[in-house]
Amino acid sequence: DHSPNHEQLCKERAAELRDEILFRQNESSHVGDCPICCLPLPINDSKKIAMMPCCSKIICEGCEYANKLRQFKENSQRTCPFCRHPTPKTEEEKNKNLMKRVEKNDPVGMSQMGLTREHEGDYDSAFGLWTKAAELGDAIAHFSLSTSYRKGEGVEADHKKEIYHLEKAAIAGHPGARSNLGCYEAINLRNDRAVKHWIIGANLGHDKSIQILTRFYKDGLVRKEEFAAALRAHQAAVDATKSPQREVAAEFCDLS
Repeated sequence: DHSPNHEQLCKERAAELRDEILFRQNESSHVGDCPICCLPLPINDSKKIAMMPCCSKIICEGCEYANKLRQFKENSQRTCPFCRHPTPKTEEEKNKNLMKRVEKNDPVGMSQMGLTREHEGDYDSAFGLWTKAAELGDAIAHFSLSTSYRKGEGVEADHKKEIYHLEKAAIAGHPGARSNLGCYEAINLRNDRAVKHWIIGANLGHDKSIQILTRFYKDGLVRKEEFAAALRAHQAAVDATKSPQREVAAEFCDLS
């Protein structure tokens, strides 16, 4: 009788340890800080950040705009704001630069090239690139793999593997993965676990997470103290991504 009981206790303890890791508040999102201005990168609008195909650095629109403005004033060659590599002039040249990153086993480059292949409809290649990038710990690759397993693109659909990769992405700071996990928990009527996911996402500044929390709060499924704390943390995280330089860049993009 001892062996079955011990096995069950081990499973329960393993699940507890997994939850401790899964529900630990991320210090930053999966994209982290801009390597130039060192401010947190925005997570709610992909147009406000740019991945440099030459070095795989993710730059905020403020630093990218400042670099372009400097080069315009100096009438100099357009280069990457981080590594100063010449900016690719065509999509083909951009992809060549990305492939160089892939050949160097750069997980960010692999993940981005996977997105390119997916856009082209080459799901098998995309899946292969994301698998390699995920093995190196890339959160976006894990999130992309979760989508592949959900849709059955490039691989047979598998809900368990979808959840596995969502959890890996969430642990690495991907708020979109957190949001999806919360939705699955809510569907299965595990609202306490769902709320934990959305609070973590909201604390990172994720708009969708705070929007869902607001609906749950109105339905009486989130305590007032939890909701108020999440609102404050969400606003603080969003404010931390703002700067005068980024605001100027945003205004210029709106006009152009």
